[in-house]
Amino acid sequence: MTNLFQQIMEDNPGLFILAAFIILIGAVGKAKLFAKADQPWIAALVPVWDVFIVLKMVGRPASHIGYFLIPIFNVYFGFKLLIEIAQAFGKTTMLDAMLVCFFNVFYVLNLGLAYQEEYLGP
Repeated sequence: MTNLFQQIMEDNPGLFILAAFIILIGAVGKAKLFAKADQPWIAALVPVWDVFIVLKMVGRPASHIGYFLIPIFNVYFGFKLLIEIAQAFGKTTMLDAMLVCFFNVFYVLNLGLAYQEEYLGP
């Protein structure tokens, strides 16, 4: 597996730079989103803690983290959670649901950085 990554890195170093940039944008967006919802922003950088915070933000019990362990259903639940995050910020249209699912990194960044967006709760 390491040889595969090494080969990709040698052939396309720009691909890894692009991926790192998108990951950085996602982390900043999620941290700003957590801060806007009065949650600890540092949780956006800790892998399992961030899911617990998101579940709390949308009003789900912490036991629902187990849904991410069920194959196939975890994809459905992940998209459902993204839509519920948008709804917690007052974005309830079908267009918002599609945008948060397809462009989630940039949509979350927009929710976190936009002054007019407020966290309404679950």
